Amino acid sequence: MDKPLWFRWLRVYAFGGAIIATGCVLFKYTTPSDEELIKALSPELRLQFERERQLRQAEQQELMNIVRETAKSQDPIWKTGSIDSPFERNAGQQSRDQFQRLKAEEIQREELQRIRQELQQIRQESVEKTQQGVPSVKWWKLW
Repeated sequence: MDKPLWFRWLRVYAFGGAIIATGCVLFKYTTPSDEELIKALSPELRLQFERERQLRQAEQQELMNIVRETAKSQDPIWKTGSIDSPFERNAGQQSRDQFQRLKAEEIQREELQRIRQELQQIRQESVEKTQQGVPSVKWWKLW
């Protein structure tokens, strides 16, 4: 004897809901967070990611400025020709190059400062080791 039609549809919705719920739960608990992905990167890629983070943020900010300016205009989007896309090659290339140049100079300054601190520390340790290894002799005791 066949089941009533409403019972079949109830089973369809129950199994469909179970499949969807299972997929949602698996997605939530098996997808790594952004921090976990960054931690899983190799040190070189992590360093590159950190260097380029500010560039991506600047591009995002520029895009948001473009969106705000476009939203203020009463013209359609395709008529706002004075606004260049930050993702096109030629448009905004100079500002991107300038930003990258400034960022590279900042990274160089930080690296030089770190190297200077390491050299100062090495010099200090060397002086301390030298003073420990050489006995102090008074000049008047040599005569």
